[in-house]
Amino acid sequence: MVQAVQRAVQVLKALAAAPQRLGVSDLADRLGVAKPTAHALLRTLEAEGLVSQDAESSKYQLGPGVVSLGNAYLDSHQLRSRSITWADLLANRTDSAVWVGVLVNDHVLVVHHRLRPGETLHHLETGASLPWNTCALGKAAVAFLPPADRELLLEGNLAKLTGAGVDDPAELDRQMREVRAVGHAADAQEAMLGEASIAAPVFDNTGAVAGAIGVVGAVERILAAEGRDGRIIAVREIARSLSRDLGAPRNAGMGAEAQPGR
Repeated sequence: MVQAVQRAVQVLKALAAAPQRLGVSDLADRLGVAKPTAHALLRTLEAEGLVSQDAESSKYQLGPGVVSLGNAYLDSHQLRSRSITWADLLANRTDSAVWVGVLVNDHVLVVHHRLRPGETLHHLETGASLPWNTCALGKAAVAFLPPADRELLLEGNLAKLTGAGVDDPAELDRQMREVRAVGHAADAQEAMLGEASIAAPVFDNTGAVAGAIGVVGAVERILAAEGRDGRIIAVREIARSLSRDLGAPRNAGMGAEAQPGR
């Protein structure tokens, strides 16, 4: 492992996680390095456009180059490119916004966001990252991971973003078993108050989990008894179609067929 590269990545991660700009001393403390070392890393990253310095405070934040790299990743991601048409279809069938997500360590990265049909005033969430246990996308994907990988996530850091969140490993394990039985996951106000989501796993050409696709919106609409089963069916059908588009074998995720209700 190249230490200089590792430290540069740590700088970027520290700036990304910080709620405000950081100074050289702040970063040196967080990385456990001398101030001259931190300053040299920052100046190098600044020259490449990956960090920028605020002229007034002299503190640092992520630079525009990070956006370009992130967009390049999203544009080249196979699941995102293959999901665009299917997300449009799901949005129109359910009259809901649609998210497509992939697991990145213990978070779900939203790689595609299709607005609810007719909706214009809304912030696109593409690029958003959520703890896996706080959203239906994460639960749908994690439930179908190999047991050892699933156990590692259950034993890891479990976030709780709202009062409705679940951070108990035993309860999450029970939920994972249920998700595998019914073929979809749901969350009610676990990621954000007032919002809910329903998602199903998507599989790649090896039969492994590639990510998940689902609908998201106001809890009183997404989880309303009237139309809920229809949304669940639509989500699962679109997830299966997207999986086939990715070349998934017919038995991918088998054992998850069940009635649409929970």
